[in-house]
Amino acid sequence: MTSRNERGPARVTSTANLRRVDGSPLRVLVVDDEELLAEAVSLAFEADGWDVRTLNRGREVLFAARDFAPDVIILDIMMPDLDGYEVLARVRNDREETRVLFLTAKDSQEDRLVGLRAGGDDYVTKPFSIAELIARGRSLARSSTGVTMDPGEARLTVGDLQLDEETRETFRAGESIDLTATEFDLLRYFARNPRRVLSKEQILADVWGYDFGATSNVVEMYVSYLRRKIDAGRDPMIHTVRGAGYILKPAT
Repeated sequence: MTSRNERGPARVTSTANLRRVDGSPLRVLVVDDEELLAEAVSLAFEADGWDVRTLNRGREVLFAARDFAPDVIILDIMMPDLDGYEVLARVRNDREETRVLFLTAKDSQEDRLVGLRAGGDDYVTKPFSIAELIARGRSLARSSTGVTMDPGEARLTVGDLQLDEETRETFRAGESIDLTATEFDLLRYFARNPRRVLSKEQILADVWGYDFGATSNVVEMYVSYLRRKIDAGRDPMIHTVRGAGYILKPAT
């Protein structure tokens, strides 16, 4: 585990004041059989303002999920009693609205795809950045039906690109850019994951909800649309990583 992103984080700011619809803090359930790691992750989320519970066994999750009703579960895959895939399947039967982020040492591309196919909403491998983990947790919480944000405080900023998640307005260097609903959803996904290479499969699953077997060129098509609007006549922000996917980062 690392305490910072060694590549140097993008200037990414979300001014959204997230909270549960009843006004209480976001809730996260941290599940990992490595007790020291689980404690470190829990303390980081507490410092970020979350209400946190920590578990070290998979079999404890179902009762805790019902009792605590977390918005996000940080879930290890390899646990001695019940693996994360089985835990996720059981949680989904009771709480479809809870977002699940796998935190695991299984770091191959196939492992990642298995985790996302199993129903995980995100997948982070060890070692990891605490700041990135919290950012991804907040990103997942935004999509939960039990979470809301203060009006007018829903802005994402990456370099000179700004997106207002409430009004769905987009600006580059202060200039307004007109996007369709799908273009905005795709750009928002990039902006919530800056400097992160996103595969076509991830984008299809998270933006369109397609199965991984999809062969559509919809991702390439909409990335092309965004480039014409976001990057035209400017230093590019959307880049293709050959054989891996796409990445959004501030223009240099």
